[in-house]
Amino acid sequence: MDDAATMLVSARPQLDVPVSLPRTAVAEQDAAPMFSALAFFFVMTSYYIMRPVRDQLSGAVGSIELPLFYAAVFVVMLLLTPVFGMLVARFPRKQLLAWTYGFFIVCLLAFVPAFMAQDRIGARALGVAFFVWVSVFNLFVVSLFWSFMADIFSSGDARRVFSLIALGGMAGAIFGPLVTKLLVQLIGVAPLLLVSALALGVSLSLLLRISIRDERRPGGSVVQQAVGGSLWAGVKELWASPFLRRMALLMLFGDGIGTLAYALVADYAEAHFTNAVARTSFYNDLDLATNLIGAVLQLTVTRWLLVRRGAGWGLVLPAVVNVVLLVGVFLLGGSYLMFGASVPLLAVMLAVTRGFGYGMTKPASDALYTRVPRETRYKGKNFVETTVWRFGDLVVTSGVSGLGALGWGVAGMSLVAAGVAAMAAVVAQRAGWSPDLAPEGPALAGVAGNPAS
Repeated sequence: MDDAATMLVSARPQLDVPVSLPRTAVAEQDAAPMFSALAFFFVMTSYYIMRPVRDQLSGAVGSIELPLFYAAVFVVMLLLTPVFGMLVARFPRKQLLAWTYGFFIVCLLAFVPAFMAQDRIGARALGVAFFVWVSVFNLFVVSLFWSFMADIFSSGDARRVFSLIALGGMAGAIFGPLVTKLLVQLIGVAPLLLVSALALGVSLSLLLRISIRDERRPGGSVVQQAVGGSLWAGVKELWASPFLRRMALLMLFGDGIGTLAYALVADYAEAHFTNAVARTSFYNDLDLATNLIGAVLQLTVTRWLLVRRGAGWGLVLPAVVNVVLLVGVFLLGGSYLMFGASVPLLAVMLAVTRGFGYGMTKPASDALYTRVPRETRYKGKNFVETTVWRFGDLVVTSGVSGLGALGWGVAGMSLVAAGVAAMAAVVAQRAGWSPDLAPEGPALAGVAGNPAS
């Protein structure tokens, strides 16, 4: 959209008004959050089975190789942005879901023989290929899922149910590491990808069922159509929309903090673990701790905050927490051990930072995307959460390597990151109350899904 007025007109402000629907339609809409949470459970189960498989490769080479990994991801994202824009413009969302998820299922199966030959291929070569692919998977599959959610729920309902849907994903993010921990010792690394592909297939079937049900409700003919528009609309809207610009900045700042912690933990893993199984188990335990934190937040603070105070506060609070954590790392040092065990403070910081990101920032930001037009939900959101994100990865990992070469330690880097987190808090406040967002409707207790624009 070119101006705030056009965006307000097209961003479905009428959707938070209860409407009279047939009993069967109401029953189907009431089931939408449950099926959505279950679908996200399987998406995250699939991802968190393959995630430690990816991370053990980065742990095998250390942070020195991460700029190469992220540079490759960034180039791939640039190439895929117009491709994704073309798919969104030309295909209805049901076909878009089927093509996207089906593509990644086939790729998962194709990686199985590569991992069976990991020792011959080498961690560096296989690491680049798989790291790029999993990063693309994470960004496109998860981003598409939440674009779809923003398409079927109104802004008021999003604040009420998105934390619950995210909780379903968090359950999958806990279940995935548990499955990995159980199976990696029994069947090894490569067969885990088969289990991941199966989980993703179940998720796809659930999402298609949700889409079909949504198309049957009054006004559902609109969402059966392709979004249309320009292939490069996501890039153009980054400059035209104040909200999208702020979300891009917030993505860069938040990514800088998380990627710094990830790079330093990769050095820790390289120094302390000597084989793929040990590294996979370490990263698996880290993911498990992260997701437990996220689940606790979603069960306690997040839903209350979004419903009572608004989605904007779900962006601000995690940024403030990051400032506190990074100041703590600066004062105590990254090697400070906690809980009387060999758990470095850096790993704790990474787990807590990610936990707030998944447990609060993500459902809050996705609730805000319900207040923008459909093209922004799919193309603009996707560009911010893919290309902008990976550009941040490339800049941060290159910066970490450069500062390390100049003799900077963990304390100095964490102090810089604390300043970045403080700027993120300011940007989060402006994004959450951006003037080009449609008015925020009440968090309804009745109808679970409303007609999309």
